[in-house]
Amino acid sequence: MARIPKETVDQIIHHADIVEVVGDFVPLKRKGQNMWACCPFHHEKSPSFSVAPAKGLYKCFGCGKAGGVVQFIMDIEGTSYVEALKYLAKKYGIDVQEEEKTPEQQLAQNEKDSQYIISSWAKDHYHKLLLKSDEGQGIGLSYLRQRGLNQTTITTFELGYSLDQWDDLLKTAEHAGYDRKYLEKTGLVVTRTDDAGQDTGRRYDRFRGRVMFPIHNISGRVVGFGARTLKPNDKTAKYLNSPESEIYHKSDILYGLYQARQAIRTEEVCYLVEGYLDVLSLHQGGIKNVVASSGTSLTEGQIRLIKRYSDNVTVLYDGDAAGIKASLRGVDMLLEGGLNVRVVLFPDGDDPDSYIRKVGDQRFQEHLDQQSQDFISFKTKLVAREAAQDPVKKAEAIRDVLQSIAKVPDPIKRQVFLQQTSAAFSIDEQVLITEYNKLVRTASGKAAGGASPAPASPALPTPGRQQPAAPARPLSEEEEAEMLMYGATPEELGSAAPTQEVELVEDVLAVCEREIVRLLLLYAPQLLQPEVTVAHYILAQLEETPLRTPIYADLLHLCQEEMNEGRWPDVRHFIQHSRGDIRALVSDLATEKYELSPNWSTHQIYVPRELDQLQIACDNALLRLKKETVQRELDQLQQELRDATDPAAVDKILEALMLYKRLDNELASHLGTVIPRRA
Repeated sequence: MARIPKETVDQIIHHADIVEVVGDFVPLKRKGQNMWACCPFHHEKSPSFSVAPAKGLYKCFGCGKAGGVVQFIMDIEGTSYVEALKYLAKKYGIDVQEEEKTPEQQLAQNEKDSQYIISSWAKDHYHKLLLKSDEGQGIGLSYLRQRGLNQTTITTFELGYSLDQWDDLLKTAEHAGYDRKYLEKTGLVVTRTDDAGQDTGRRYDRFRGRVMFPIHNISGRVVGFGARTLKPNDKTAKYLNSPESEIYHKSDILYGLYQARQAIRTEEVCYLVEGYLDVLSLHQGGIKNVVASSGTSLTEGQIRLIKRYSDNVTVLYDGDAAGIKASLRGVDMLLEGGLNVRVVLFPDGDDPDSYIRKVGDQRFQEHLDQQSQDFISFKTKLVAREAAQDPVKKAEAIRDVLQSIAKVPDPIKRQVFLQQTSAAFSIDEQVLITEYNKLVRTASGKAAGGASPAPASPALPTPGRQQPAAPARPLSEEEEAEMLMYGATPEELGSAAPTQEVELVEDVLAVCEREIVRLLLLYAPQLLQPEVTVAHYILAQLEETPLRTPIYADLLHLCQEEMNEGRWPDVRHFIQHSRGDIRALVSDLATEKYELSPNWSTHQIYVPRELDQLQIACDNALLRLKKETVQRELDQLQQELRDATDPAAVDKILEALMLYKRLDNELASHLGTVIPRRA
C-alpha cells in the first residue's frame, strides 16, 4: 500500500506552524507564553483553548481535545492522518510524492482522479449555466428564488442547472478535451442500448432540464449530483441522482456535511433531514449544522460520519405518519451506533423547508428548542397512542420499543428508558426487564445460528436474583490497553472478562507511572548531576521496576528508542505519532493550564519552578512508584498467607513479608511521609 515517505512527513511537520494553522480557523490572542481562543470544537464564552507554540501543541481545557498540528487538522476537518498531512503539504507548498505503487494501484488512482476532475468540471459547467444562460436564469434560477434561496446559499452549495438538451454536457466536455469514458463512469452520460441490451453507440446526458445539487464528499470534492426536474407534467422521477461509481458511494455520503461539519462540532448536535432543499433552507436560516440522507435509508457508513463530528443527532420529521414509521428502523441504527437521538415533529403538511419559510428563522429555532424530545420517549408515545385500546397491539408495541432500547449501548441510558417505558404503558418495570432479557437472549441465539445479528446490549440483571457468569474470553492487547488507560469495563468493550486472567492495575499505580513518563518526556536532556541527565537517571532507576500500565510502558519504550537513535525524547516528535492514544497522552502530559504570572517577579517574590527542583521531582516520583510496587507485593503476599496451609510455605511467605515491610518503611522514610495502606 502506498504511503507518504517519512522524510516528506518530517518536512511537512517541520514547516507547519501550529499558530498559523490554528489561526486559519479561530482568532488567537497571546496570554503569557501561549495563545488562547474560544474552542472551535464546543460552545464556550471564556477561552479555554490553548496553543503552545514552543511545544507545537494545542489543548482545550473544556472539552479535552488536544494534539499537534496534524491532529488539529484531523479534528477540525474530520480527515484521516494521511489526508491531514496532504492538507498541510498543500498549505505550505510541499510536494507529496507517495512511495511507489503497483501498476494496478497507479491505474486505479488515475481513474479516480480523472473522475474527480470531470465531476468538478461538470459542477462548474452547471453552475455557470444557472447564472449565465437564458434558460438557466429563466427556469432554474427563477425556481430557486421562488424557494427563497439567496445568492449566498446558491454559491455556497454551488447549485447549477442542466439545459433541456440531449447532449449539451457531452458536447461541451468533449470540445474542452475531456474523455467520454469518464463522463460515462461517473454517470453524467448514459449509454443508449437497443431492446436486446446491446450498445447502439449513441450517448446522451443523464441530467436534462433540471436544477443540479452537487454532492460533495467530506474533503469537498464533488462525487455526484442530485437533480430536480422542473417540468410540471414530466413522467420521469422528480429527483434523479448519480449512479454508484468508483468515487460515489451513496451509503457513505450525507448531503451538506462538507458545509456543516464545523457547525456540527461547534453546536455539538447534527440535525438530520431528508431532502436537499431542507438543508439549503435551514442553512440559509442560520441552522448550519444540518445534513440530509437524500431520501435514502440511513446506513452504518452515514452514521459513522455523523459520529465523527458529534454524538448528538436530532431527526426532523414532517407530519406524515407513514413516513415517520418507515424511518424508525434508521433511527434504531442511530441508537445502535451510540448516538444520542432526539426527534422534532412539524405540523401536518409541513417539512423543515416549508415550515422555516412559513414562520421565519427565529420561530423555527424556537420550535426546535421547544419540541425536541428523546427518541425512545417519542416512539413510546407514538406506538402507545396507536395501540391504546387493543391489548394485542399494545403488547406488540411494547416489544417494538424494547427492540429499540436494546440498540442503546449505554447501560444507564437503557435503564432510564425502561423506567420511562414502564410509566408510559403503565406496566411494571420488572415485567419489562424480564421481557427485554427474553428479546436479547432470543436475538443472541439467532445470531449464534447465523439467522440474524444480536442486539448491541447485554441482558439486564433481574433484581434479587444471582445471574450466572458470562462465558469468558481473553481480551486482546488493545482491549486490555483501553481498560487500563480509561478504566473501561470489559462489558463496555463488548466482552466478558475472565476473572483470573486479567489483572487491573490500580489507579494509584497508574498515577505514579504517569508522573515518571511526564518527567522523562519534558525534561529528558536536563542535567541533574554532572553528566547525569533526567533521562539516564530515570531509566537506570526503572531497570528493575517495569511499568505495568500499557500506554505508559509504550511511551517509555518509545523514549528509549529515541535515545538509542541518539536523539532526546521530544514532545514535538511524539505529538505527531501515528498512534492516536500516544498523541493524546503526550498532549495531556505536555500541557499546563496555568502559567506563572510575571507579577511575582515584578514584586520580587521568588516562586520555585519544577525545572529548578528536578532532582527532588524525579526522586519523589521514583520513590512513590517503588513504594506502590512494594505495597502491591505486600498485598499479594498477605493473600498468599491467607491461602497457605503448608507450614514451610507459611514461613517462607512471612520472611518475604518482613523483607517487603522493611522496604516499605524505608521508602516512606525517604519520602518523609507515611502513606496509609489501602484497605
